[in-house]
Amino acid sequence: MIKGFGGIFWRTKNLDALKKWYREVLKLEMGDWNGTMIKQDPENETIFSFFTEEDPYFPTEQQVMLNFQVYDLNETMEHLERMGVPLAKDKEVSEFGQFIWIKDPEGRLIELWEK
Repeated sequence: MIKGFGGIFWRTKNLDALKKWYREVLKLEMGDWNGTMIKQDPENETIFSFFTEEDPYFPTEQQVMLNFQVYDLNETMEHLERMGVPLAKDKEVSEFGQFIWIKDPEGRLIELWEK
């Protein structure tokens, strides 16, 4: 079901300083959107991105959000329904793909993505 990590997103108190550190120390060029794409193979890519502490994309009390890339989002949704795992947010479709969100048993939001 899981193809790989689709993204690792975390909050920072000092966006510019953190971007500079990752650029200088690990040679990761961060785009204007505060992230970079790491492409392991043609079928899978991982987005590594920073968010300010106030950004509403994921709960502000959550410091890190994982995004898993899935092979088939509809199949994943059927599996989640059979397992009794409700969606935390409605399915979204954009030019980047399809997305759903669930919460783990400790309440952390997890993003699932089909490109």
